[in-house]
Amino acid sequence: MRYQPIENYGIIGDLNTVALVGLNGSIDFMCFPNFDSPSIFAALLDVEKGGSFQLNPLFEEQKTKQLYLPDTNVLLTRFLSPDGVGEITDFMPVEELYSGKELIRRVTSIRGEVTYRMRCKPRFDYGRSTHTVEQISETEVIFTCTGDSTVLRLMSSVPLQVDGADVVAEFTLSPTQTADFLLEHVKKGHIQERDFEAYITQSLFETVNYWKNWIGQSTYTGRWLDMVNRSALVLKLLTSHNYGSILAAPTFSLPESIGAARNFDYRFTWIRDASFSMYALIRLGYAKEAGAFMHWVERLCQDIKGQNRLGIMYSIDGHRQLEEKELTHFEGYKQSSPVRIGNDAYGQLQLDIYGELLDSVYLYDKYGEPISYDFWKDLEKQINWLTDNWQQPDEGIWEVRGGRKNFLYSRLLCWVAFDRAIKIAETRSFPLNKRWREERDKIFNSIFTEFWDDEKQAFMQYPGALTVDASTLLMPLVRFISPKDPRWLSTLKRIEEELVSDSLVYRYRLDMAAPDGFVSHEGTFSMCSFWYVECLSRSGQLEKARFYFEKMLGYANHLGLYAEQLGFQGEHLGNFPQAFTHLGLISAAYNLNKQLNDSRNKNVNY
Repeated sequence: MRYQPIENYGIIGDLNTVALVGLNGSIDFMCFPNFDSPSIFAALLDVEKGGSFQLNPLFEEQKTKQLYLPDTNVLLTRFLSPDGVGEITDFMPVEELYSGKELIRRVTSIRGEVTYRMRCKPRFDYGRSTHTVEQISETEVIFTCTGDSTVLRLMSSVPLQVDGADVVAEFTLSPTQTADFLLEHVKKGHIQERDFEAYITQSLFETVNYWKNWIGQSTYTGRWLDMVNRSALVLKLLTSHNYGSILAAPTFSLPESIGAARNFDYRFTWIRDASFSMYALIRLGYAKEAGAFMHWVERLCQDIKGQNRLGIMYSIDGHRQLEEKELTHFEGYKQSSPVRIGNDAYGQLQLDIYGELLDSVYLYDKYGEPISYDFWKDLEKQINWLTDNWQQPDEGIWEVRGGRKNFLYSRLLCWVAFDRAIKIAETRSFPLNKRWREERDKIFNSIFTEFWDDEKQAFMQYPGALTVDASTLLMPLVRFISPKDPRWLSTLKRIEEELVSDSLVYRYRLDMAAPDGFVSHEGTFSMCSFWYVECLSRSGQLEKARFYFEKMLGYANHLGLYAEQLGFQGEHLGNFPQAFTHLGLISAAYNLNKQLNDSRNKNVNY
């Protein structure tokens, strides 16, 4: 097939960037050396022009399987055939142990004498630049981008051959024999020599131990441990070691709808997504990662210190200019064009981000470390700005491109922003602006009067809207309303009637909601499905919540990973893997496990 299903991929990374490894052994996506660097492998977006790192046995027939070494981000791809069994171990030595910027592939014959073929075909600068290939020795090759100073070195334990712009190898391994490949980003004219085979073995064992030690710090010991740990490992892979920022997803322009225009770049830090991620990490006991994100907000997020409104998203190093461009030479995944890099949504007004940020600060101040006075003064400026601007219409959480509305979710999270700012100030005895309490209460009353529809017995997407919105599921989760309040239960019933299909949840009814600027259809949003599960568990519907949660776990790919959406046939759609989905899973698992334990304890007779 020209394009593998999105769910056919696993992910590896070094806390600088990631690579997607297919079930066929091909690395079809990697931006290098950083998350937001131009791609060198992007066959997922154009099988001919994107570039890939192919490695596979030459079996006539085979089955393939993938698995992670337990509690790590070291990925095994197995090829099983009547003629033999081969295995690829893929990993990237992590930044905390090494300098990063390396991709390592170890091939092992498990059974039989197996012949393998490798083709490394980088395509620099999103496939826009040419490159030269220089063979240094039989087992070492240098790729140099024509347009800039980007240099890649490929080293191998088997002979390499230059084939035009690519490098190839064909080799045979007997049982237990191995072959190693190392692709690294090097500085032009400063190439370090090393003991190749010893380094591969050492870095593999140390990388395995790093991930095992990291996951061993988790405080979660409940049901669904494997899935929670895998989601935590995904969130860690999407966290920048250098900056502490957390990406929404590591890919760009994987389509939300095949053959249509919903293709966006998610390799940035959304304040919303990162704040929820920090919340999930705090729940699991990862205060270090939470502190790194707080440091990013405090020190590097350029708008936090000024009088300007907070941006919704930033690059990993804190800059805001993320101009959107189209790569017209790429055909897109399964001809889904345009292929976009950058994201024009950075200029949108999305007022909910104030609530998400202040909620994360509140939790960090409570469960991590007390925030500094100077950071508080910076946040104070932002809340003061919000007192004068929360009534504005905005583009909302779904980043509609069809016109601003007074969205319920934005109003709800503005309430959260004031509520958490008040709580922080009172806890820390900071001077409190009395307007914050006044504006918080105004928002509270406006939600119950302007957004409540007596006929439909539900809180609607915006005043006068014809539909509810899945983001409303966060009303009890942010403690705005009791999960057992009659108004909430009737709203939940309306959401089930309009948006829920089995355990899967749509964002909104496309035919009835605020226009989003697109005409294509979309799948169900997996993070909304996990919100739904948590609402069910909090409302006391534990059997239903557990049933739907475990059904949702069945939609994960073979490695426990999720993209942003699920299509009609359960296919994964959108950028992959998606941080928001995995943090939704963690939150739902954490709460459902607690509710089940509490319920069991209540039924015990002493």
